[in-house]
Amino acid sequence: MLDELAAAIDRHGRALWSETAVPRLLVVAIDEPMDPIDVLYEPMICFIADGAKRTVAGDRSWVTPPGAMLLNTLDLPVTAVFEKVPYRSAVMRLDGAVLAELLLELDGAGPGVPSPATVGGQITAPMAPELIDAVTRWVRLLETPDDIRPLAARIESEILYRLLRSPLGPVLRQWSLADSAASRVRATAAWIFAHYTETLSIDEIAAVAHMSPATLHRHFKAATGMSPLKFQKHLRLQEARRRLVAGNTTAAQAAEAVGYISATQFNREYRRAYGLPPGQDAARLRA
Repeated sequence: MLDELAAAIDRHGRALWSETAVPRLLVVAIDEPMDPIDVLYEPMICFIADGAKRTVAGDRSWVTPPGAMLLNTLDLPVTAVFEKVPYRSAVMRLDGAVLAELLLELDGAGPGVPSPATVGGQITAPMAPELIDAVTRWVRLLETPDDIRPLAARIESEILYRLLRSPLGPVLRQWSLADSAASRVRATAAWIFAHYTETLSIDEIAAVAHMSPATLHRHFKAATGMSPLKFQKHLRLQEARRRLVAGNTTAAQAAEAVGYISATQFNREYRRAYGLPPGQDAARLRA
């Protein structure tokens, strides 16, 4: 079954990440080994058909092998390492409204919602055969464009239904609750992303989350593998690196653009994160 899913992805993967005509579906196709890359994850589920990927966020790291899926529930700066190629995956962007509508139809059936302390931002699990079949049919809609409008939403609902009955179900349910700890962390991460170039304090961020600083730190680290301020630093460094690799800015200009006041601090933190000074790292990546 995984071969069929990988073949369907292969027919439509034109680049590293390929948007598709099916709403909320991306396909990923990588054939050659490549350096680790910085990525800003959004709420999504990644279904791995071939190859393997390691994802690193803060002090956490996990590998998703073929036949497994990765759920990420918030905007999160990560490093992706494609440990085995060729790599093929289908990615579903999560839509809270679609999930909430399905949960209303189910009327609470299925696994219960875990307490907030048990909910992380990422979880991996094997895919059941029924789920692989549904994801394969979802991707194959790209081969019959006239079927996308009448069938895509129905197959998406089937996939979400099967996910709710999988080990991912409790985390998906917690993610959908309007005032859960998971939703507060997600909203706080989005707020930091919108303000990452500014000077932020932990008290200011905690006020946004409607949590005490200690409670926020506990829930945020459980979900992201890092503290809120380290999360902000990762966002700054990723954006600075992107600007430097594009080749139209200096290290000092990139540092200032992402909110650093001290170029020395920027250089020190950049080298600690990527192993080389900014200029050398950017030149290596461009080469």
